[in-house]
Amino acid sequence: MCTTCGCGPGEVAIEGAVAAPHGPGQHDHVHAHAHDHHHGHEHHHGHEHGHHHAHDHDHHAHAPGTSASRMVQIEQDILAKNDAFAAENRRYFAELGVFALNLVSSPGSGKTTLLCRTIEALRDLPVSVIEGDQQTTHDAERIRATGAPAVQVNTGKGCHLDAHMVGHALERLPLAAGQLLMIENVGNLVCPAGFDLGEAHKVVILSVTEGEDKPLKYPHMFRAADLMILNKIDLLPYLQFDVAAAVANARRVNPGIRVLQLSATTGEGLEPWLAFLRQGARAG
Repeated sequence: MCTTCGCGPGEVAIEGAVAAPHGPGQHDHVHAHAHDHHHGHEHHHGHEHGHHHAHDHDHHAHAPGTSASRMVQIEQDILAKNDAFAAENRRYFAELGVFALNLVSSPGSGKTTLLCRTIEALRDLPVSVIEGDQQTTHDAERIRATGAPAVQVNTGKGCHLDAHMVGHALERLPLAAGQLLMIENVGNLVCPAGFDLGEAHKVVILSVTEGEDKPLKYPHMFRAADLMILNKIDLLPYLQFDVAAAVANARRVNPGIRVLQLSATTGEGLEPWLAFLRQGARAG
């Protein structure tokens, strides 16, 4: 159960990684009860990377009569367990030298378009993708059409990925040393802010079709991010969007946030983003 909004994902479907589109009926799904009681599991990524933590989210967290102190304790327990899974994911990435990013945004910001454009531009650097959505495999199919392997994680009622789900997805996603792992989170500017997945950086994507005040409305997300990408700048001539105000608002809640402006559709401004990715991959 999400401690922010109270959602519960129920059964989470994790679809297999294939580097080309599937035909109808060929999807390989694994169902993981990611928020079940006392659910332990082991990950096998070619080395010891076992998750041995009980993952017992309290499904009665929002029951009538639950005290405020009990709610705080439940939230602390959930986040502590997530952080333990995230630490294991991070150790795994460090051992392989994989540069992992967590892409977050509201729906429709252009995350998947940016991923596809990035993969096509980075032919010198292998990229794998974990796709998070409540339903459908559409985005993973778009990624696979570029030739990159992708795993689709369908969260059901859940509004975000957590480190436990990412760990299961990694079982189906072979990674190589020195490559990029892009985790496209569920479209939501609230809940993903509080869940570490083991990534090196959270990257928040804000499109110019949204309001300049999004960083002020959703400060926790912009505070958690290291980099903000202002996407769809090719549409600026047709919109009343104040770029300077959007950047100022982001830096008001997070003075250290880096900002890149680009168009995933046209490729304008893409090179600084690609340079950031290459530098991260070289650093491991």
